[in-house]
Formats: sequence, structure tokens, C-alpha cells
Amino acid sequence: MKQQKQDKTIWRVPAEMAGNRLDVCLTKLSFGISRSQWKRLIEEGFVRIEGQGIPPSHVLKPGEIVDITIPPPEPLELEPEKIALDIVYEDDSLLVINKPSGMVVHPGAGHSKHTLVHALLHHCPDLAGIGGKKRPGIVHRLDKDTSGLLVVAKTESAHHSLSAQIKEKQAKRVYVALVYGTIPDDTGQIQTLIGRHPVHRQKMSINVRSGREAITYWEVIERFPDFTWMSLRLHTGRTHQIRVHMAHIRHPVVGDNVYGRGRLPQGCPSELKAAIADLSGQALHAQTLGFHHPVTGGSMEFSAPLPTAIRRILYILKKIKEGY
Repeated sequence: MKQQKQDKTIWRVPAEMAGNRLDVCLTKLSFGISRSQWKRLIEEGFVRIEGQGIPPSHVLKPGEIVDITIPPPEPLELEPEKIALDIVYEDDSLLVINKPSGMVVHPGAGHSKHTLVHALLHHCPDLAGIGGKKRPGIVHRLDKDTSGLLVVAKTESAHHSLSAQIKEKQAKRVYVALVYGTIPDDTGQIQTLIGRHPVHRQKMSINVRSGREAITYWEVIERFPDFTWMSLRLHTGRTHQIRVHMAHIRHPVVGDNVYGRGRLPQGCPSELKAAIADLSGQALHAQTLGFHHPVTGGSMEFSAPLPTAIRRILYILKKIKEGY
């Protein structure tokens, strides 16, 4: 094994390791990294073969060149940060937060500071350790560039209860999205498998040999020329699920530059072009969140207003539709 620099290693697969899984073989090397950690590093693109991203299950061939980048260890202790939070509801057991677009939920590769978790630790000093050291209090996530509602647990029992409701599909999660194109049907369902993209490891894909079932129910709220404003309800909660599903049916979410850029209609007014360009992320908002209180058992439901950038686009589209 040839060490090129402190955090980068080039490894040529020896004949005796050929025919085995990549993550299994890497675990056997003298890095002190567990198989689960290798799997995460591979999926996040830190391990490549011939310059290409590969899955942890890749079967090695003799002589293959494996390019390994080991990121610096993340600090075990997260420092609280005084970041403003839009708190919709709070009691001794939980908080409901209206997360802005652009905020990462928890620390990860490339995001060691300024996350929602850092803000929560400042607001709730006793949160540390609830549900895990790196994701204290986090029950479910939203993409960085998706705005809307999240519930955060303040106790272990609340975390267990809320997580179980998400897993058992008892929680209500409704999103609204503006997508490209006019959807003719009023309602529908999208059901596919979703898994990690076999090459682009930061993306998800339906074109995978194995994946997890993903089901999204949708309903049209209003149609505009070349755009559709819709409501979407998650039956499952896979990573990037709504964005992947809408791109799959050729109606990508406006502002989503990862899963397929939709085309602005010919002759699109400059006002609309500017409004879409001003989006800080995709036009996708977690508008409604419902669950049972982990202590009282009572039914709770919350709604979050649309971000200004999305409201502006809708206002312009209504003017266009009405001929103003």
C-alpha cells in the first residue's frame, strides 16, 4: 500500500482479496475503521475505483486501483451555536421547528458547523445525547434546501415514541411543491424502489438493483401554464424521496438542480425568471406535520407558512394565469 499523503491512500487489490466485497476488504486493512464506517465513507464518495464511485458491495478484481480518502475525524463534542430558530411549538418533551431552506439538519461530511443541531444544543443544553451524540434530538430530517416542519425530541422516551410513529407510518407529513409541466390527473401515487445511485453516491436513484420501497401520494392544488402546484404526502420517508419521484415522472421540482432541471417555458416573463432564480433551494416545503404527543397521547398537528420566495413565484404565476 502506497501512502501519498496524510489522508489519501492508493491501494492496488492483491489477488488474494479479489472476489470479495469492497467494504469487507477495507475493514481488514490496518485503518482501525469499522465495516459500518467504511460503508458510510464509500456511500459518501470517499472511496473510488478508477475514478468512479462504487457501492460497498462492489466485488473486487485483482489489480484494481482503489483511491481512498479518509476525512479528518469529527470532534466528539458538538459546540452549541447561537442561531435563531423559528419555534412553532415547545413543551418539556418536544419542539416543532420551521426550518429555513439552506440549513443543514445535522453535522456530516462538509457540514461540521452551523447546523440545526448546533442551534438546538444552544437552545436546549440538556439535549446532548438524546437519540445519539451526532444527531441529538433529531427524529426525522429535511434536505438542506427544503424548508418546513420538523419535530425534535427533548427526552429519550419522546425520541423513542416519535421515531416509532415515523417508522410505523403513524405520523402525518404533507409537503407542497411547485413542479415543471402541467400534470393532467388530479391525484396519483408513485411507487418505486429508491437506493443510493451506483455511481453518483451523493444522489439517490430508482434505477438500482436493490433499494427500499418508496411510496408518495400526490394531489394537484392548482395548474398554471407550464407549472403545477401540488400537495404530496409521504407514506415512506426515503432520502430525497419527493425530488426523486417527481423527476422520475418528468415533473422535477422547480429549483432542484440535482435531479433534473426543468426548462422554463418559451417566452417566460423576466419577472418569473428572476423569481425562480432567487430561490435559495427547491420549491418544496414541509407544510403540515401531525403526530401523537409522546406523553399525553393527544393528537397534534401543525402547519408552516410558505417561504417568501415560493409565495412570490405563486403570485406571479397567478397573475400570468389570469392574464394580468
